[in-house]
Amino acid sequence: MKIKKLFYVVLFSWILGIFSIASAQDERTHELCTECLKNVPKDMRDYVYNMDFMDKDQPLAEAVMRNWKSPRKPPWTIGYASTYAGNTWRKGAMERLMEVVYPKWKALGMVDEIVITQANLDDSLQIQQMRQMIDGGKVDAIIICCSNITALNQTIKYGWEKGVPTLSFTGFTTSPYSINTSVNYRLVGFYIGAWMAELIGEKGNVIIMDGIPGYSASDQQSDGMKEGLAQYPDIKVVAQLAHNWTSQVAQKELSQWLSTNPTEIHGIAVQSSGETGTLQALLQSGRDPIPPIALGGELGALCYWRQNPGYIDEAIYAWPPGDEVEFGVDVMIRTMQGQGPRIQSILVGPSTKNFDEIKAILNEDCDRNSTGWDNPGIENWAPRSYVESFFDNPADPEKYDPKSH
Repeated sequence: MKIKKLFYVVLFSWILGIFSIASAQDERTHELCTECLKNVPKDMRDYVYNMDFMDKDQPLAEAVMRNWKSPRKPPWTIGYASTYAGNTWRKGAMERLMEVVYPKWKALGMVDEIVITQANLDDSLQIQQMRQMIDGGKVDAIIICCSNITALNQTIKYGWEKGVPTLSFTGFTTSPYSINTSVNYRLVGFYIGAWMAELIGEKGNVIIMDGIPGYSASDQQSDGMKEGLAQYPDIKVVAQLAHNWTSQVAQKELSQWLSTNPTEIHGIAVQSSGETGTLQALLQSGRDPIPPIALGGELGALCYWRQNPGYIDEAIYAWPPGDEVEFGVDVMIRTMQGQGPRIQSILVGPSTKNFDEIKAILNEDCDRNSTGWDNPGIENWAPRSYVESFFDNPADPEKYDPKSH
């Protein structure tokens, strides 16, 4: 598709300085630590850390943990201060964390317990829960997910001063005292927007469906989608809805909109964790044909594609829940071992799957209502060699001797 050519044009223009990078950087909250990326493969550095596809608030300075290792001896207790548990994505992340990631690190003598709290999207409650973890001496490190970019900053700093580092996976905080792991959301949003425009013939009406407005992972991807769609002047965004990354909410919100708007819809750029509900709303609306939507890993929606091979041409993975939490914990363990992360945000690019790859994991009699998730696999999402290029002292974290700490 032309989208690849579009990326190459932007990358080439970026190198030549055609784009106004200087003025864009003036608006940035954090400057890019180019020295921190010296060992990252150039193609990935130019792609994933391209400043034309970077949120201005993304923390890109040198990591405060670069010359640090945990003063506490393993096995460590990890706190997971979760913001929300009410969707299938969170369920998928929790399953990988507790059924795969935790047992592995426990068997290696690196982690003894994972303490979990739920804040139900209440920033004040999440802050209180994190403070209790820190003050009670309950945890040696904290991981968070998909949080408000600024609300936790003082608490993250407080934890750092007490020897308790924080890692944010699937979204970032602007605190200089946290480390962040995720896809580049503005980049994947741009990819989805441009892909959608080209899939529907570069003209037509498109709906954007966000996750939770105000959260970095949602806002970055939404902005990227709008930028991608804007490259095509005959594309019109006719609505922007929010589904709280929950399929039931997506189904309700889109059903209500469709019932009061007879406008023909040619495509829907939906953030993943809402695509199954989006598809169900379309099917129940009686609209024919069913306009294409972005798919990103929910098995229920992928099943519809499996049963209708010509529906779209690829699924675009922005945040596979299992791979995301495994990636984050791996970076946290490496950091506590003293491997020295160079940069505040370790970013990856989007992953894609074609129909044959989906056919290999789903039979034709699959369940369109499935709440399960497909993950590309950790070595496809965040390959070990790539992750290690962000550390001063890279080593296999699974071979670390806890007694040597």
